[in-house]
Amino acid sequence: MPTSAPRPPHSRARPRLWQPHSRPGHHGHLKDSEHGNARTGAPVDIAGTRRSPAGLLATWGLTRLLLLLFVLKVYVFPGPDVTSDVSVIYQGWYDVLRTGTFPQDDVTWQYPPAAALAILSPALLPFLSYATAFFVLAFLADLVVFSLLLYAGLRPGRSLRGVWMWVVGVPLLGPTVYARYDVMVTAVAVAALLAGARHPRVMGALVGFGAMLKVWPVLLLVAARKRATWMSAAATAAGLAALFAVAMPGAFAFLTFQADRGTEVESLGSLVFHVARRYGWDGQVLLNYGSVEFLGPWVNVVSTAALALTGVAFAWLLLWRLVATRFEAHTLADAAFVAILLFTTTSRVISPQYMVWLIGLAAVCLCFRASRMTVPALLVLVASFVTVLEFPVYFANVVASDGLGVTLLFLRNGLLVAATVLAAVELWRATVSAPVEAAEPAQAAQAAEASESSESSESPETSVSS
Repeated sequence: MPTSAPRPPHSRARPRLWQPHSRPGHHGHLKDSEHGNARTGAPVDIAGTRRSPAGLLATWGLTRLLLLLFVLKVYVFPGPDVTSDVSVIYQGWYDVLRTGTFPQDDVTWQYPPAAALAILSPALLPFLSYATAFFVLAFLADLVVFSLLLYAGLRPGRSLRGVWMWVVGVPLLGPTVYARYDVMVTAVAVAALLAGARHPRVMGALVGFGAMLKVWPVLLLVAARKRATWMSAAATAAGLAALFAVAMPGAFAFLTFQADRGTEVESLGSLVFHVARRYGWDGQVLLNYGSVEFLGPWVNVVSTAALALTGVAFAWLLLWRLVATRFEAHTLADAAFVAILLFTTTSRVISPQYMVWLIGLAAVCLCFRASRMTVPALLVLVASFVTVLEFPVYFANVVASDGLGVTLLFLRNGLLVAATVLAAVELWRATVSAPVEAAEPAQAAQAAEASESSESSESPETSVSS
């Protein structure tokens, strides 16, 4: 009977258990995935995908070059000239601020006292014209945000989604980003949030400084739990306020001008009048307190309703802060993003540059893999693209309240409302609602107990004999 020849010992490999340190100097696949590729040194995420920043750098560089070409008028962007705010309004303020006083007689000055530093900053580049120097400084602020988000995204356990959000989102807003000082304020806010976990005093100081630049960064404290953060913020803000009040007259005149603002044509409340104009409303659209606003019957009512809605948003944030029990590394950024969404969407004014705040905070959220703000961030990204269409591209249509202008406003503001509601719901679920992981074992235990009691009731003999 023929017998089969024996197999060579090497024809069938024996299974071996994977060992992360099976060879001297070998750190294992898991270590390579967490920290980097051993051959190239490029960062690698936990799924083993290379995270080289080369694509990010190239995309950022190309898009920012295009923005600079637009604000420097090498290429003309469609719509009204967005750079006139810098060359006319900002430069006019600059001339007044250099004399040691605030522009108290100019109702368009509606900013906290430290905003003077942003307006005066082009003096750091005396070899350039005022407008060109301002654009360069705005570009550098953009670079600071990019660098901070890239550094944060490359850390172990973090994600590059955040820096991609910034790289893609900012150019969607067009040249307006470099023609307003909001990108500088956003740089301070992003730095504050990224410093929050490890350096609470630094975060507090940056928040205090940011609040003196443009008020809204104070909302970054909504989820801050360390006393040092609050004390540092209060001390910085109070110190700056006292310094400006003593050194420069008119430091707080902006409070009066802000109180007198009406309903701006791009705000959520403005939709009432855009529709009403098509049915005979006899109000007007005029430049008022530095923005294009509706003036006429019922405007005060709608403006008051917007303020009431903002009050409701503040009450919700306060309630959330009182009942929230689970705070994770990403909660600070998530809560700040929700707070700014709430107050931007309900505001009487939604200027296009406000979107850069949302893009910056959404980017910080997306640096954390566990953040639940992915969908709201994507909605903000789409809203940013619609924003550049309604201003400046088709702003004349918006002012005229024609079909295209009203459609763009409904779409943009609808996206913001959707992002706000979804973000608030996700924040509540993540920090207040009972976690699913804890609820499932409890339900399983209850089911097991019910099953046991049912079996006992069906077999009384067993229970007696035992």
